[in-house]
Amino acid sequence: MSKLAPEISLAVSPELDTPDLQSLRDWIRAHRVEEIECVTPDFAGIARGKVMPASKFLRESEIRLPVSIYFAVITGEYADVDHPELYSDGDITLVPDLTTARAVPWAGEASLQIIHDVVDRHGVPIPFAPREVLRRVLRAYEAKGWTPVVAPELEFYLTKPNTDPDYPLEPPVGRSGRQSTGSQAFSLSAVDEYDAVIEHIYDYAEAQGLEIDTIIQEAGAAQLEVNMMHGDAMKLADQVFLFKRLIREAALRCGSYATFMAKPMARQPGSAMHIHQSVLDRDGNNIFTAPDGEASPLFEAFIGGQQKYLPACSALTAPYVNSYRRLVKYMSAPVNLEWGYDNRSTGLRAPRSDPRARRVENRLTGADANPYLALAGSLAAGLIGMEEGTAPRPPVTGGAYDNARDIPYSLLEAVDLLQSCEPMAELLGRDFVKLYGTLKQFEYDQFMTVISPWEREHLLLNV
Repeated sequence: MSKLAPEISLAVSPELDTPDLQSLRDWIRAHRVEEIECVTPDFAGIARGKVMPASKFLRESEIRLPVSIYFAVITGEYADVDHPELYSDGDITLVPDLTTARAVPWAGEASLQIIHDVVDRHGVPIPFAPREVLRRVLRAYEAKGWTPVVAPELEFYLTKPNTDPDYPLEPPVGRSGRQSTGSQAFSLSAVDEYDAVIEHIYDYAEAQGLEIDTIIQEAGAAQLEVNMMHGDAMKLADQVFLFKRLIREAALRCGSYATFMAKPMARQPGSAMHIHQSVLDRDGNNIFTAPDGEASPLFEAFIGGQQKYLPACSALTAPYVNSYRRLVKYMSAPVNLEWGYDNRSTGLRAPRSDPRARRVENRLTGADANPYLALAGSLAAGLIGMEEGTAPRPPVTGGAYDNARDIPYSLLEAVDLLQSCEPMAELLGRDFVKLYGTLKQFEYDQFMTVISPWEREHLLLNV
């Protein structure tokens, strides 16, 4: 039982690693679970679904949601998409992935949340659902006898509660009674300022059976990073999905907000979701390493594919207008897709490692990205590169910030690149690319109706 979160009364049981419905039913009854949250991620990575008594979940033959959850943009408004069910708004059916059953430790009563896949009335998976988009890419790897291994690193800011969006965000007051000013990367005393939030994060993660590698202070004011253990891509996408909610809840319990905006505060670094990527063959060998221990041709082709195709995935890895405020020179974020050994100024980094752990770190992805879609795009780019034998540019040995920009400057440019990239549309699914692009264009149009303080400050009396 957590000393900081006494409401935790339920931890994930080992017997749920490979459950069937009967074992889950028995476990729910044995642990007196009262409530089930049936959730599925939308395009923004927001948990959509239904909450119901556990007894209803166990006897329910079908749990349904309207398909319009995939037609809504981040504001909650619905885009005018070319889809036959836009106006009829038919039902989709939720199918529980029982391996994802996790406690809801911040709930007032014993509760479980279960991530669901979605199918149509005929039982066919919805092709544009985020989990299915990632699964489509993983099946392409599986067809070659390969298994991707990933390790996300998720950055976020803690802020004071902000109930009026017209006012800028501020760092919360730490235990010293002072606000952080930033520039304290890896400082243990800076981490200790927000010890209560961090202890809640650890407690909640333990209750949900989620393993944390490390938590560190990043360069921004009250900016933290959670590093996760490497593993299966779908499981890690699920973990990022769960961690975002978990971290927000931990912050709220301590009187602050946690935000995964890519650039929440001016003059502070943005927040990334760096993705470490490697690929194993059927025997568990890292295909990025040749038998002699040196980098393999597939390692180089994977990097070449990332350089060639990640710009077309920018709408997935940088999905909002705010995302591109992070991707500027000299602000701890890449502006191109150069690569280098242990070089953090490049968009693609090959960390120092044992040959068996040779990997590529994608440093482009923002913390605001939907983890399923970001992983799908990044892994798809590498796979296409390996299939095509794409040669990478030579590695960079110095700073790469002044090299030519590879990535789009704006969301609209990113959407155009995605919609015009035939190999990416083929691998991710044409239905998904068309629908996602339409929603992002609509979202951008909504943003353009807002007049910013910069415009009032510099244009009001000067033009």
